[in-house]
Amino acid sequence: MKIIFLIEDGMGDFPLPELNNKTPLEAANTPYLDSLALHSLIGRCQTIPQGFPPGSDVANMALLGYDPVKYHTGRGPIEAAAQNIITQKNDLIWRCNLVEITDFSSQGKMLDYSAGHIDTNTAKKLIGWLNSKLSSSEFKLIPGVQYRHLLIQPQGYQKISNLSPRPPHDILSQNISQDIKTYKQYPPLYNFLKDAFKLLNHNPIWPKANSLWPWGQGKPLTLPDFTQKTGLKGAVISAVDLIKGLGQAANLEVIEVKGATGLVNTNYQGKLEAAINFLKTGDFLFLHLEGPDEAGHIGSIRDKIQAIEKFDKYILGPLLKNLNQSFTVAILCDHFTPITLRTHIADPVPFLIYNSQKKFKDKGQKTFSEKSAQQSPLFIRKGENFLNFVLEQANA
Repeated sequence: MKIIFLIEDGMGDFPLPELNNKTPLEAANTPYLDSLALHSLIGRCQTIPQGFPPGSDVANMALLGYDPVKYHTGRGPIEAAAQNIITQKNDLIWRCNLVEITDFSSQGKMLDYSAGHIDTNTAKKLIGWLNSKLSSSEFKLIPGVQYRHLLIQPQGYQKISNLSPRPPHDILSQNISQDIKTYKQYPPLYNFLKDAFKLLNHNPIWPKANSLWPWGQGKPLTLPDFTQKTGLKGAVISAVDLIKGLGQAANLEVIEVKGATGLVNTNYQGKLEAAINFLKTGDFLFLHLEGPDEAGHIGSIRDKIQAIEKFDKYILGPLLKNLNQSFTVAILCDHFTPITLRTHIADPVPFLIYNSQKKFKDKGQKTFSEKSAQQSPLFIRKGENFLNFVLEQANA
């Protein structure tokens, strides 16, 4: 029995007047998803523990079976694990976005959390240039993917671990005075960022990348070995370092797919082929698609519907046709990213579980949506229990 998790990041949403009060998931043309819904368990799962920010780091850690209350240290450490960065136990690791703001001051506003979705090669040039100008014994930038980078602060945990700058995707078009005040609590960090803004602002390489924005900091991440914990040989497929880092920390195989972008127009064919190849010998696959989340952050209904439809057409449909052995597939999002809010919320997420042998004929729904999940009595109160629930359905 193969176990497959298909994660459509940020897919959950609210009914929208522009869609005749349907959600993007309800409005999307998803024939394969709906065909499974007729024979699946459908319900909701609380992926975000109480008191935690509703981020993909927390939610996906839980969906892999790890309790965030016990293991989560921050978003930065997870992404550092993806790059196999060697750090010491008291180092502080920040996720660091390249962003666009109006000014690095209390009068500034957050214009774009992704610096116009800067491409990876251009971003690496900017990060390398900044390092040549600003790198010191206290701060070092590590380039990542697109706008997602890292700031390493050796032995920084005891100095400023309690600072809480907001994630840039949570404050689009908002004033940043609260965050400037936060950064000022540790003057060396504030001065580093102020100097970075002076260098980046009006840079000729990529003008929209005019500032750094560190957040999500924490100590290095360690997780128990996934195979030892479950007995399953597993792998993750994703475009983003967050998922790769969770996989790396859990000793899962991290499968790289050339052309995977984390956007609506990612390399679906490459992800599909990688999934099929791994499942020939592997037991558990965690395949993650970032497109719906990015669409939610930019507030694009069209892109979100398109991301869901492309998942159905280019991933789910062909995957079902190419699986020649027994399988259980779980389809869900890690969190909601509503179009109207353009950021994450902690609401329970809808899920679908299909077992090719059982087919749950008496419990299915006509469609899979937020509404059909809400109508179901099935509710998993802790995200870290979802994996075991799926395994129970697979083995029953």
